[in-house]
Amino acid sequence: MIRSDRADLEVIRDPIWDNIRLDRPALLTLDTPPVQRLRYIRQVGHAFLVYPGATHTRFEHALGAYHLTRRALAALEEFGELARVPPEQCLAVRLAALLHDIGHYPFSHALEEAGFPSHETLGVAKLSTGELGRTLEKIGGAGFPGEIGALITGESASPLQGLISGSLDLDKIDYLSRDAHMCGVPYGNVDVDRLLATLTLVETSGGRYEVGVKEKGVSALESLLFAKYQMYRNVYWHHAVRSATCMFKRAVRIAVRRSAVGVADLAEATDDGLMELLISRDNNALAGAIRSRRLYKRALDLPASDVPGDVQPWIAEDPDLLERVEDGIAREVGLAPGELLLDFPARSSMLGVDLPLRTRSGSVERLTDAGRAGQLGLPRVADELYRSARRFRVFVAAAPARSLNGILDLLALPAADARRRVDEQASLLGGTAS
Repeated sequence: MIRSDRADLEVIRDPIWDNIRLDRPALLTLDTPPVQRLRYIRQVGHAFLVYPGATHTRFEHALGAYHLTRRALAALEEFGELARVPPEQCLAVRLAALLHDIGHYPFSHALEEAGFPSHETLGVAKLSTGELGRTLEKIGGAGFPGEIGALITGESASPLQGLISGSLDLDKIDYLSRDAHMCGVPYGNVDVDRLLATLTLVETSGGRYEVGVKEKGVSALESLLFAKYQMYRNVYWHHAVRSATCMFKRAVRIAVRRSAVGVADLAEATDDGLMELLISRDNNALAGAIRSRRLYKRALDLPASDVPGDVQPWIAEDPDLLERVEDGIAREVGLAPGELLLDFPARSSMLGVDLPLRTRSGSVERLTDAGRAGQLGLPRVADELYRSARRFRVFVAAAPARSLNGILDLLALPAADARRRVDEQASLLGGTAS
């Protein structure tokens, strides 16, 4: 087993956290192909089309998450809270932070929205294969890749699981701070020092321990949640970013359907590599339009508060049906299939909170979306903030010849009725449902 040693530490300069110190296990892991690939995957997908500085990568973010995990462990150690945690678990947590994104597709989460397997699934599969698998086994033994994988998927029994996934995971702190800085916006500010200083391990039901926060850190936690809301509203779900994302999803689905690109290619591609495949191998017009920044325009843009509550979840959960509905509506309003795209991004847990809170008196409460009794707090208004961040949009390649009236009625149909409606419409118009 390879252990850390002060003599093995190397320092990388970072624009957000200044000096990031890497121990020998991290350095060995860093030089494997799956981690080096992250240098060529942009952190925020197509946001660079709106914010030109947003060309930072998943590699930088992985380093930042690793750095914050080291800081969090140091803070817990300083307060004597790691006595019950074996050193091997601390090592696994540090490397899980470094490796949590190795399964990411090009252009952020777009391809997961398009119906392809989750990046966590792909990433965990990479942990036990090839050079990375051999390196991790050399560092921590035969079961070490599985231990790291359980942390990444949120299935570990380690009391430190919450540092990798959950309300307080350090991944969020890095990407919010980094994305805001690189986009040049003031929205991602998080009280990082205060939050890390108030982390604690709390005993919960069944004698288990999990990561929580001391009462004096609640305001810092709220700064994290509000930064997340602001970044989704102003950056991640910006209308031009979402237009490019919808076009990219459709472009890749077309290429895979035509066998110009394989699903396995997607899991190993880089941003520019995949775009080159789409343009040169598939002659994909949508990909060419994205590269030239000829983005579809908004024909309809409604806040979530104006969208009826009976709009069905298949809009976000069933990309096959969504594509059929898009093409059906396109034909109905005088556009060609693929020239009208619907977007109603969903992330219901965006501002979710579920973690133990150690009060000043020493008692333990559960901080959830309901907030704390007798206090307003950000969690209590999370649903309203989420609705404020979301918008329903219709993107089109050209102005539709006919009105889009009735589109929300179609989206309120259950999945089976929506399929039937699209098939009937295609038959009446002499077309074929995609």
